[in-house]
Amino acid sequence: MNSTCKILILHGPNLNLLGKRQPEIYGIEGFEGYLNTLKNKFKTLEIDFFQSNHEGEIIDKIQESEKKYHFAIINAGGYSHTSVAIADAVAAVATPFIGIHISNIYQREPERHIDLLAKYCNANMAGFGLKGYEMALEYIRCLPETENIEK
Repeated sequence: MNSTCKILILHGPNLNLLGKRQPEIYGIEGFEGYLNTLKNKFKTLEIDFFQSNHEGEIIDKIQESEKKYHFAIINAGGYSHTSVAIADAVAAVATPFIGIHISNIYQREPERHIDLLAKYCNANMAGFGLKGYEMALEYIRCLPETENIEK
């Protein structure tokens, strides 16, 4: 790896519909525009993005993260509540993960209250909207090990 701190933002199913799908829950902003905002704000971090509606593709990307990224931010969407396989993949790699939920899953349907990935993530955020990604990147940027990468 080079001296730039490399971050993967990983999205699961239906998150490609941000800004269109249930705006009362997920807001009206699409993620592509927001991603550009993040990249402009966090210029010292190299941020890559991957979204898939397919469980196997998400697992492949998690497994690849170990060799390519210093940290990963994951919003597995509905798979957060159902995919033991994605949780196992996060547990199996050395990459530190931060879990994100745009909505507050604990104020929603009972089936969304369980996050199978949460115990394998170094930190978790729920209910901050898209601002949660900015908060996660700020957290990463402030970690002592990140300072060593960026020098």
